[in-house]
Formats: sequence, structure tokens, C-alpha cells
Amino acid sequence: MARPIYKIAEDISKDWGTKVNYAAKPYLQAMFTLTNIDDYYFMDSASNIVGRFLSNAGQWRGETAKRVKKELKSLIGLK
Repeated sequence: MARPIYKIAEDISKDWGTKVNYAAKPYLQAMFTLTNIDDYYFMDSASNIVGRFLSNAGQWRGETAKRVKKELKSLIGLK
């Protein structure tokens, strides 16, 4: 079973710290409210939020970033 998205968001926040890209930040904040990929944040699906986060998280690098991005991609069906 997949980890709750809000737990993944906690890992991202701990690792990326205060340097979160301004374009990724609103999606990361939304991820704190999501449990699974079938949830919604207002009118946006969790899948769209995660996808938008990933597209704006290119500056987040390192081993934790690689692992977590892979985990998020698997949630939305990307390799």
C-alpha cells in the first residue's frame, strides 16, 4: 500500500527546507491535505497536483529527491 501523500509531503518539506521553488510551493502545500491519489483538493485531483508538483520540482535534487520523485511518479502512473 502506498504511503499517504501528506507523509510524502512531510519528507519533501524536511529535505527541501525553505528553498522550495515558488512554483512548486502551492502544490506541496496542497499535498499536505491529501491522503491518497483518489483525493481532491478543491476542484483539482491529487493526480494533477502531484503531476504539477513534479513538473515544478526540477531544482530539488539529491538522493531523497530521487527516491521521493520516483514514489510520486509511481502514484500517478509514470515511470
